Amino acid sequence: MNQLTSGDFTEADEPWTLFSSWLEEAKGSESNDPNAMALATVDADGLPNVRMVLLKGFDQNGFVFYTNTESNKGRELLGQKKAALVLHWKSLRRQVRARGPVTIVSDAEADAYFQSRPRDSRIGAWASQQSRPLESRFALEKAVAVNAAKYALGEVPRPPHWTGFRIAPVSIEFWQDKPFRLHDRVVFTREDDGWRKTRLYP
Repeated sequence: MNQLTSGDFTEADEPWTLFSSWLEEAKGSESNDPNAMALATVDADGLPNVRMVLLKGFDQNGFVFYTNTESNKGRELLGQKKAALVLHWKSLRRQVRARGPVTIVSDAEADAYFQSRPRDSRIGAWASQQSRPLESRFALEKAVAVNAAKYALGEVPRPPHWTGFRIAPVSIEFWQDKPFRLHDRVVFTREDDGWRKTRLYP
């Protein structure tokens, strides 16, 4: 086990290697969706919303997830262009928080990920008017059947209202549970020349 996963994560010099290490360890200990994260957005009135989504990629440019842009979160992301996230791994007693401005991924990136999804999920992206009122379960199943017939042959194209968002974090905080609530916390803050690390009181 390396230094970053053995508990001495406070010695890390930058956040991305540390995050990658923690996520890989979570994949071996979390029984369901180690990439699940709480995503917080804010509406035009400043009222926050939070929900669970799946982290689908990350690199030096930020954290990537995908959604329907006509959903509540899609409209809030496009309107305010900022968000925050939390990944909590109960099995490891760890969490990671980040926040920052939001941008849309490239069409090529969104197309590639969309085509990697199961076919039924791609059909569902066309059928679901996410976040809007649904008269009955039958109406949803009918929409799925209609779109399944429409795209019975060939590839299912990506809907124009479905894409990815990237949060470019201005800060990333790592938290590790410790006895008596004397937890370890380290926050990395983005600056012009790189990342500044600060250790925080629990």
